[in-house]
Amino acid sequence: MHMLEIVDIQEHDKVDWYEKEPCRGQIYCLSLVTYGKCVYWVNEQKQIIEKGEMLLIPAHLAYYGKSIPTMMHTKLVIYFRVQQADLELSILHQAEPLRLKLGCYDLIHEKLKVIILQWTEHTPYYELMTQTLLMQLLIEVSREYDQKLISADKHQLVDMMKHYIQRNYNHRITKEQLGEVIERTPNYAANLFKSVTNQTISDYVHHQRMKRAVYMLTESQLTIAEISEFLGYRDLSYFYRVFKRMMGTVPSELMQDRPPIL
Repeated sequence: MHMLEIVDIQEHDKVDWYEKEPCRGQIYCLSLVTYGKCVYWVNEQKQIIEKGEMLLIPAHLAYYGKSIPTMMHTKLVIYFRVQQADLELSILHQAEPLRLKLGCYDLIHEKLKVIILQWTEHTPYYELMTQTLLMQLLIEVSREYDQKLISADKHQLVDMMKHYIQRNYNHRITKEQLGEVIERTPNYAANLFKSVTNQTISDYVHHQRMKRAVYMLTESQLTIAEISEFLGYRDLSYFYRVFKRMMGTVPSELMQDRPPIL
């Protein structure tokens, strides 16, 4: 028996979203807001969830959620059961809904997107793959939760480094550069980034490049070699390996979704 069972996965991008869930079949709800904000009511308590925040609603709680009037929001939601009652993950043993501003937001966002891709396209062994990725996701969030809250000052410094990387992802980025960005030593910058995001600087750079790669593979007419070089990968085979490891598929698969040339 698998320890986790995914029941459903949804992407929400509405202005008029509404959802009401009674306590049904011991199903957890994990929601990650990727843009804007929305409202959940759990145990008669109001939770306004914003971009970068995750809400995990325990399986024994009923809830409802809705959009904030006239405000657009997007989020990724996964509904799952825990088949093994003694599964030792701290976030699964909460009596109340767990709301977190994630330091590892980008990592969790990417994992959720891969889960959705595998789930919707029914790739070979997709059930096992999505269960494995969900377990990794829950472990990452549990690790961050166990370290308790990250200070606002540290979040701000890491956000500064993230913004620098997002603007310069197709160039070589070093801890020395990021140290200058936050006016700290290179080692402090690297250690802070890892402790807050649960990713190394290099991993985060790769993730930013892969996000751009997905867009370019599906929306542009560039070749894979041209995309690889644009993103800073001089070795095409290395680009293939990184893409397969992070996205769970090969670049050529995504090119099939390109719009026709008019």
